[in-house]
Amino acid sequence: MLLDRAGRIKPCGGAVPPRLIKDFQIPDHLIVAKVKSARIIAPSDKTVDMPVTTGGYVGMVDRADFDEWLRKRAEDTGAILRRGTFESFERDPDGTAVIAYKPADSKDGALVRVRARSVIGADGALSQVAKQAVPRAGRVPYVFAYHEIVKAPDATAATGVKRPAYDSERCDVFYNGTLSPDFYAWIFPHGDTISIGTGSAHKGFSLRGAVSDLRTLTGLEGTQTIRKEGAPIPMRPAKCWDNGRDVVLAGDAAGVVAPASGEGIYYAMYGGRLAGEAVDNFLQTGDARALAGARKKFMKAHGLIFWILGIMQYFWYGNDNRRERFVKMCADPDVQQLTWQSYMHKELARKKPAAHVKIFFKDMAHLLGVAPR
Repeated sequence: MLLDRAGRIKPCGGAVPPRLIKDFQIPDHLIVAKVKSARIIAPSDKTVDMPVTTGGYVGMVDRADFDEWLRKRAEDTGAILRRGTFESFERDPDGTAVIAYKPADSKDGALVRVRARSVIGADGALSQVAKQAVPRAGRVPYVFAYHEIVKAPDATAATGVKRPAYDSERCDVFYNGTLSPDFYAWIFPHGDTISIGTGSAHKGFSLRGAVSDLRTLTGLEGTQTIRKEGAPIPMRPAKCWDNGRDVVLAGDAAGVVAPASGEGIYYAMYGGRLAGEAVDNFLQTGDARALAGARKKFMKAHGLIFWILGIMQYFWYGNDNRRERFVKMCADPDVQQLTWQSYMHKELARKKPAAHVKIFFKDMAHLLGVAPR
């Protein structure tokens, strides 16, 4: 059974790398935009363009359509889809897990209870399944992200105020403390629409105000607003994904969003596949230790890059002086090539070891403030 809220749209920038499109057989009609470059903007308003040098493109999806297509595909291949809201994790007297949920079409608010041999909790960064059934997962730090989906301007419109006009094939990423004191702000193309957003873990920082400022800064304040959304984004994998008995976590509930970049769709889908395989193994063998295999396999494949990105976020997002140097570093051709290779294929590029050494020393020079601005 697949339980999900009716009409739910996950707030998200919507970027999907070629690795995801290939591994999960995503049809082209779901790709609403094909991004060929990224523009990085420093606090001083200096820009660095990063064209996709490895060939191909970064796909952009609208989560309203993308998620519904995924639900329908699951249903077509055997899942029983139920629309409703999870309420509680319970157990029958014999110890069997029970999921209590409120159906979307409920007239009296009565709960429906379903017995389950195993449960995958994929209910977001503030997962109630994790809280109730996997207390060992612990609290995962997160930033709160907010974005506004707006109508894209006409391709010929001169929307830029301080920089060239919006480009439907380019992602703009803003490293500026006024737009986010500890993360970044963005403008991502979505075909007929645009995602304009920011994120921060600082309580009291006005995300809506920052997005309003960004729209004014880029000449997009007059564009039609279609919807406004916000959600917490975890910044570190949970230390435990299963209860050692019959529950395993996936997606934001497991904390699988890459630090620094905030990318989560690929990691959620990959982690979801691992969770499904772990449950299948558990149901076939009866050995609940199989559930822990999901996290072990995920961390073996992506733990190192998560660690590296976590260090990057800690050092480079701390203040505008460091952000300025970070953007400067992004102009390096080796940095750009290795960044795109790692992002597009979800593997650390190892073909140019000398480039890694050179980047390390450049990184240290910028960090220590001895590199030229």
